[in-house]
Amino acid sequence: MPADALSPGAGRLRLLLGAFGDPGHAFPMIALGRALAARGHDVVLQTWRRWEEHVVAEGIGFAPAPEYHVFPTRDRPLKPYEAVVRAARDTRPLVAEVRPHAVVADILTLAPALAGELEGVPVATLVPHLDPRGAPGFPPYSIGARLPRTRLGRRMWAATDRVVAIGLETGRRELNETRARLGLPPVAHVHGGISRALCLIATFPQLEYPRAWPAATHVVGPLLWEPPAPDAALPEGDDPLVLVAPSTSQDPDRRLLRAALEGLADQPVRVLASTNRAEAPVAPPNARLVEWLSYARAMPHCAAVVCHGGHGTVARALASGCVVVAVPAAGDMNENAARLDRAGVGVRLPQRLCRPGPVRLAVRRALTDPRRAARACAFAAWCAAHDGAERAAALVEAFARG
Repeated sequence: MPADALSPGAGRLRLLLGAFGDPGHAFPMIALGRALAARGHDVVLQTWRRWEEHVVAEGIGFAPAPEYHVFPTRDRPLKPYEAVVRAARDTRPLVAEVRPHAVVADILTLAPALAGELEGVPVATLVPHLDPRGAPGFPPYSIGARLPRTRLGRRMWAATDRVVAIGLETGRRELNETRARLGLPPVAHVHGGISRALCLIATFPQLEYPRAWPAATHVVGPLLWEPPAPDAALPEGDDPLVLVAPSTSQDPDRRLLRAALEGLADQPVRVLASTNRAEAPVAPPNARLVEWLSYARAMPHCAAVVCHGGHGTVARALASGCVVVAVPAAGDMNENAARLDRAGVGVRLPQRLCRPGPVRLAVRRALTDPRRAARACAFAAWCAAHDGAERAAALVEAFARG
């Protein structure tokens, strides 16, 4: 690598961002890239080709990410992290070409982080949701349990620490096997895919459990970005507007959409629902269905948002002052629903109760509790005063300058 690659002056920086994966990971990185480009830096984002048009439109350079088969099947078995090794080797020439002053990699996108390390470039991590790292007394991440409030509760969850530690140690061993295949030294700590030099947590600090944060970890606030979408005509009337925003990937049968439409059909609300370009059920008189819509423009008109609890949808809803009804389906959705419940800005409904009656009752609870509405408005006010992308960009800038 040329000698000037790690010697930034006071001017423009070269920065390489990496986010393979779904919108929940690509969109926050686009938000960061846009903020960095607006600050006058040369930014390249390596991600899937489906986002190329949008990346370029934001003034960011685009590089295609390797899109390998990742999950093992009987016909195509993979050893742990095999795809990461291949992707890191394919990404290393990009790092050498860009000569970045720093690499920022999504928490699930190890290839650019490892390639940056191979090229001697400082590496930061963007966590586009709640911090998955636990702390003493915390329940295991993603199971949807709330932080205990009593000594007995803390003792109960402490009993799971050993099981969690075994899983984390397995992850450390597999990561070190990957690092060895790339010629990198092993790491002695768990969560080795998260940078200890700079870690950006892109969520509301009000959703995080109190803890002693590492010096290089910063909870910056949500990084919000969405692709262009047409305006959606709102249902007529003055009743509270409820947006039904089902997951694009976790509900192929549109179970939540159907339950919400049926459950809210005779309620004094207006319903705006996204079908995500799938076959839609018949809408009741108080509802309007659209294939796709801008959450950023629609949610400020809403009183509540019904969703599966994906972090991007939750963050946008809270930034708009909406109470959230979360029906978690998979992944970290259970954790997000638990944090919403604890913060008093949402109602969580177990997936097994995703039926018209329970959804109706959950929405009624969300709309009739003024405390939830007030807390949601406080989240929106905090977000308006704290630009997560700008804060993250400033931290990356200082990190890259050393």
